[in-house]
Amino acid sequence: MVGVKISIIGAGSATFSLALVKDLCLTPNLEGSTVRFMDINEERLDAVYTLCKRYAEEMNVKLKLEKTTDRRESLKDADFVINTALVVGHSGYREGWLLGFKHGYRFGGSYHVMHDEGFWINFYQFGLFESIVNDIFDICPDAWYIKLANPVLAGSTYLGRKYQKLKFVGLCHGFGGIYHIAHVLGLKREHITFEIPGVNHFVWLTHFYHEGEDAFPILDEWIEKEAPRYWEKCPPSSDLGPKAVDLYKRFGVFPIGDTCTPGGGTWPWWYHTDDETEKRWKEDPKKWWQYVLEPPREDPVAGLIKVAQDPSTKVTSIFLPKKSGEIIIPIVESIACDIPRVFIVNIMNSGDFVPGVPRDFEVEVPGLVSKRGIEGVKTNGLPKPLISYILRDRVAPVEVELEAYETGSKERLLELVTMDPWTKREEQAMKLLEGILALPRQEGMRHYYK
Repeated sequence: MVGVKISIIGAGSATFSLALVKDLCLTPNLEGSTVRFMDINEERLDAVYTLCKRYAEEMNVKLKLEKTTDRRESLKDADFVINTALVVGHSGYREGWLLGFKHGYRFGGSYHVMHDEGFWINFYQFGLFESIVNDIFDICPDAWYIKLANPVLAGSTYLGRKYQKLKFVGLCHGFGGIYHIAHVLGLKREHITFEIPGVNHFVWLTHFYHEGEDAFPILDEWIEKEAPRYWEKCPPSSDLGPKAVDLYKRFGVFPIGDTCTPGGGTWPWWYHTDDETEKRWKEDPKKWWQYVLEPPREDPVAGLIKVAQDPSTKVTSIFLPKKSGEIIIPIVESIACDIPRVFIVNIMNSGDFVPGVPRDFEVEVPGLVSKRGIEGVKTNGLPKPLISYILRDRVAPVEVELEAYETGSKERLLELVTMDPWTKREEQAMKLLEGILALPRQEGMRHYYK
């Protein structure tokens, strides 16, 4: 057993924190570890701490669990720092998106307006990321920084360029969409292997094997014979819907996870030009994001708080002792216990892991994880047309956004908005930018971009 110290920033996300502790309880090599939950929302923090403590006790697993609202305190002697925090919250998404609708913007445009990585969200996330990194260097310089919080694409690029001595990896569970495909095709996940290169939220299935045999013919047969029946019942914006299949037919590789769903920006725009077009392709981004656009009256965490306050309820009867499928704890185990494994990770493209993407830019690729750290695996890359779209729709906007952030240039920020395909004139982009900067909660951003 190897006891490690893990700090979770933004631990008030109850489902995430509980899943992490559940995975720890099911990983004997890490018994005896310390987990420090940190969040500024004390009510959520107390509920999460109580739930996780009871879970470990019910599982009869020795873990030392602590809670604090002080981030620096949570970092003391940490071996791993996990960041899930979102500064603006879902209400921050909603405020910007409603202004976007008002000024003629739609889902399916750029990553930086009608998406959960809008420029007004990223601004505060960049500041949070930097402050955490500086605290790590000051308090626990040998710790691994595992960043799950958005933006993974721009944030990983920014940190990777600026803090080259940082032990750092970005994680996103979107690649797990391959397991949904396997399930629909009737294939067991333990019998499939795959390669899904790209950049975050823009990854494509290029190699797909089942028990060592090419599985693309199985996918092709399903599309020909079963897909129309599947589409009759599947929810809108499905990652196996008609839009995803059409992209597969266009490019010869299959979009995975959030590559073309509302969770990843709803790329590309031409499936979303109007409501009728979206309906034809069984797309409905507004329904996908309904919980943000029309939030429920009761906090979704309220139910978990009730469980935490009711000692008669067994937590393990509600959250069964089964691994979550997330790769965070397996990565921690691989590094701490020197168990070499390959995971899908977000790292810098320093080894030309995805040919055609700049080497000082983030990529999402297989990585060999062990005591040595995280070593990217070079892939065969993507078809040239998709590399062109990466350069236009991912690399170029991120470069403009980072230039705006690093220089405090409002002009660069305006240029970022004009890059959105729904921008028809500069005046439209300026109205959106000024509207967002005028929001009460955007005072910090308003002063920064003068």
